[in-house]
Amino acid sequence: MKILKKTLFYFFLVVLLIFAGLFIWHPYLMRVLWYRTPDANTYKAFPQEIVHKSDSVFHFFSASKMRDDLDTLNVRDGNKQFGSFADYFQNGKLRAFIVIRNDSILYQKYAAGYSNSTLTSIFSGAKSMVSILLGVALANGDINSLNDKVTDYLPELKSNQAFDHLTIKNLLDMKSGLEFQDAFGGVLQAFFSDEAKYYYTNDMKAELMKVKLVNKPGTVWKYKSIDPILLGWVIEKATGSKVAKYFEDNIWRKIGAEYNASFGLDHISGLANTASRFQVTAIDLAKIGRLYLNNGKYNNRQIIPAEWVKQSISIGTERSASAKGWQKSAHHYLWWIPQAGDKGDYAAEGMLGQRLYVDPKTKTIIVQFAERGSGDYPYRKISRYLAGLPFRYPNGG
Repeated sequence: MKILKKTLFYFFLVVLLIFAGLFIWHPYLMRVLWYRTPDANTYKAFPQEIVHKSDSVFHFFSASKMRDDLDTLNVRDGNKQFGSFADYFQNGKLRAFIVIRNDSILYQKYAAGYSNSTLTSIFSGAKSMVSILLGVALANGDINSLNDKVTDYLPELKSNQAFDHLTIKNLLDMKSGLEFQDAFGGVLQAFFSDEAKYYYTNDMKAELMKVKLVNKPGTVWKYKSIDPILLGWVIEKATGSKVAKYFEDNIWRKIGAEYNASFGLDHISGLANTASRFQVTAIDLAKIGRLYLNNGKYNNRQIIPAEWVKQSISIGTERSASAKGWQKSAHHYLWWIPQAGDKGDYAAEGMLGQRLYVDPKTKTIIVQFAERGSGDYPYRKISRYLAGLPFRYPNGG
């Protein structure tokens, strides 16, 4: 009995020492263990850099008659089951859903505890925001060309050969070739994944300095957080401005934002996580959609170059490296662009069901915040329904 107790004691001691070593060597693992999969409010645990609101607020019109009939519209969920949109909202734990057409709010619904002033993390929707910033930085002359080497702006990375031939365009296309382990494949893989590391680390620059190259840049597409984080760092160095401040000065204050937004940092005064930590209200996120819907203009003032908007939302003759969902969404310039059926719409998408959807054909903007999301892609159907246009899913419905 004494031998068994002694064996168990040493076993647990070894396990304890292993975990202690892990947490000392990789402090971010303690955050992973504590927070696990982040939710839309996990951002509050980390430092933020404020994107200050506009002095002159733009307000969408409220339709004379709200389209509450949307609640009864038959839509499909992630299990390919049909039901009312009201059920879709409830089952997916949607927290905000706004539909705007021709600058008028046709439908607006918030769950308990949410309102038009509630900030929510849009996770990977942040990637589309850094794409917007890159277009502005190019137009302002802060960045010369997409073909510039990353090390032209981040010379501290020259010590790592993985960055020798990496261009800004490679990052924008998510074809950096840099090693990145995603969070899929089980609990342990998620715990030690690069996805968790870059979300929870308090020193992204140190982690980026150590990354390895596994594919020739420009050859293999892989969806990953590391590329837009590097883009954010490039923008900071090129402009001499923090990402939040550059976004505020060049976008946010110019489009009539009603509320402050924020970018999450790895530590106080640190690097912004431009892959997954942008916090915004639903109504102000819709104004980003409006900006793109109007080809980069706000009140006849060009905020984003029209050509950049066009390049961002159309893949042209480029062969798509991804095809997500029934709509076959291609990932291009950090936006998701459906390639199936009647093309032209596009979206910024984030984990747990965060969405900014734009349909130029019907001049519709949809914003969805969620804690889980119901899956699938009802936005095109909703857009066409409210515009009085026909729509059918590929297999009916």
